[in-house]
Amino acid sequence: MPVKADPVPADVPAGANDSGLLAPETQRALTDAAHRIETAVQEGLEQLRVQSRALADSASQQIEDASEYVSGQVRERPLAAAGIALGAGVLIGLLIAQATRRN
Repeated sequence: MPVKADPVPADVPAGANDSGLLAPETQRALTDAAHRIETAVQEGLEQLRVQSRALADSASQQIEDASEYVSGQVRERPLAAAGIALGAGVLIGLLIAQATRRN
């Protein structure tokens, strides 16, 4: 939700609100704008929290499904799973050995 605020005139010095140079109407307008901005930020953060929770729940479910699938495949084909694990370990070992030789 975009927040519309009136611009502060260029001839108003910085810190004018602290020194009492701004008119009461301007002070109220600035206070109202600050409240609108605060409300918009709070609403945006709440929306982000809800969306993040939904994404985290979805990711958690997908990880659980993948884990169940992999466990089932390992139970059905234990020798193939051991071979794949061995091959992956050898490949990782070769990559690490090559990286340490370069340094």
